[in-house]
This record gives sequence, C-alpha cells and structure tokens, in this order.
Amino acid sequence: MKPYDIIFIGQLGTGTIIPFKGSPFIEQASPVLFAAIAASCLGKKIATVTRVSEGEEYLLGPLKTAGVDLFVERGETMRYRVVFKTADIDQRQPFLIKGANQFVIDDIPPFEPCLMHLCCVGAPQSQLELMRGLRARGFRLSVDMQGFVLQPDSETGALHPKDVHEKKEILSIADFVKVDALEAKMLTGADALQEQANILEGWGSAETIITSSRGALAQRAGKATFAKFTNASTRGRMGRGDTLVGSYLQHRLDHSVEDSVQFAAALTSIKIESPGPFRGSLDDVLERMGKSLLGEISAGDQKR
Repeated sequence: MKPYDIIFIGQLGTGTIIPFKGSPFIEQASPVLFAAIAASCLGKKIATVTRVSEGEEYLLGPLKTAGVDLFVERGETMRYRVVFKTADIDQRQPFLIKGANQFVIDDIPPFEPCLMHLCCVGAPQSQLELMRGLRARGFRLSVDMQGFVLQPDSETGALHPKDVHEKKEILSIADFVKVDALEAKMLTGADALQEQANILEGWGSAETIITSSRGALAQRAGKATFAKFTNASTRGRMGRGDTLVGSYLQHRLDHSVEDSVQFAAALTSIKIESPGPFRGSLDDVLERMGKSLLGEISAGDQKR
C-alpha cells in the first residue's frame, strides 16, 4: 500500500442547518470531509477512512474531486441537525439524529505509519481504544476533542459538552490536539484561550490548537501564536474548526507552528465565507495571508 502524509478517519454525514432568521437547508458535510479537503490543497498525499450507507456514495464526490484517496467501509451515514438560536454564530445547538458505526482498530487498513487525524463521532472509551491501537501500530496521532466532549442526550439527541474522564491519557497519546474555546472551557474550567492552552499543555498536550470566533491559537513548548480570521461573512460557519485543523496539519508537516497557524487561519477565513468545504486555491490562501494578523494573543482575542 502506498504511503500517505496524513490519513483522516471519521464518519460521513448530512445535516439540516436551521439558521437564525433564515430558511433551513441541507448540507452534505461532516468533520472528516471538511478536514481532508482542507488538507488536500498543497499536493500532500491524503487519504480518508470513512463509512457511507448503501446508495449514498454520492457523498464521496467532493473528496474524490479533491484528489483524496478513499478507503470506504459500508455502514450508517450520520444525520445531524444544527439550530442557530441567535445571531451569534457560536451559539448553536447541535442534535445527533442518527449516529454512525464507530471505528475499531480492525477497520484500519494496513497503512504505513504516518500522521492520522481522528475526527470521529462515538463514545470516548471506544475512541480511546482506537487511539491506543493506532499508537501501537506506530502512527502519529492528531485528535479533535469535539468527538469526545460532545455527547448526545439519550432521549432528545441534543449534543451537550461534557467533561472527559480520560482526557489526560488522550492528551498524552496525541501529537496534536484540536479543541474549540467552548470545549476547552468544559475540559479546563478556564475562559481565556491562553490559560486553556497552558492547562492542556500541562496535562500532556504536545501541540494544542484552539479555535474561537476571532481566530486560532496554536501552542507548543509554552509558546503560543494567535492568527485572526479575516472573513467578510459567516455563510460557511459550519466546518470552521475541521477546516482549520486539516489545513494546519498539512502545512505543519514542513513548516513552523507560526507559519502553519497563519496559513490555516487564512484558508479557513476563505472557507467561512461560503457553505460547504474549502473550494479556493493555494494562490487565494497566499493572498489572504497578506491580510492575516499574526502575533501574541491580545486581551480582546481571549474572548470566545
């Protein structure tokens, strides 16, 4: 089997988006789709391990168009709903309408060890077991803590943030940890991004990426860099964090933390302006990087 630079693993899904004072619409998207497509624009060798229901293979189309190699298991397609109750795009209520089959270590093809990003949906313990198995096979790991923190109500399906008892082991196993500001608050109890990053690093996170409405903070070895978003609209809010981490990881393979978070914030800013996954070009991102603001996090940017 040919080698890959990054492999993304997660379920495909479709969502009903109910915007504030807007008409509902269906979005064919999921974390693995947003992240893998964002990682595909620099010519890296990218693959995705995913699941799709019989008759819904069309959901794989955007990944194929982006040149992502696919390893597809037959299984349930995830269904979700997201309700934006106010004009604040970060105040939303997600619902898991229909879950998808979880992944276990035996589902992973015999890849050569590389960087693997987990953006799965499932019980924390099962995801941790998968991480342990992948680490034993020699993979470097990146993990989106959203899949651990957001857990569905058994009756309503409403996804609410919950603390994760296994968080310190998860952080110590992963090479990269992505989390958004609200999830980081649930895990750490802290409000400020810098304090959240410091606590997560103290618990074992080697490299931490925290997204917020204003931008993204990346920290390694006690040094943090914050890059602001420069989007002119928020029509493509869904998939913001997944796009950020996918683009960050592929750039980070051969660039510094500082360069990578600036690149990822610029690419994500473009994506936020349009629904669906990133459809821009590398030239678009480089042009936008000239407008990005990079540096130490300010008091104003500490806000979610």
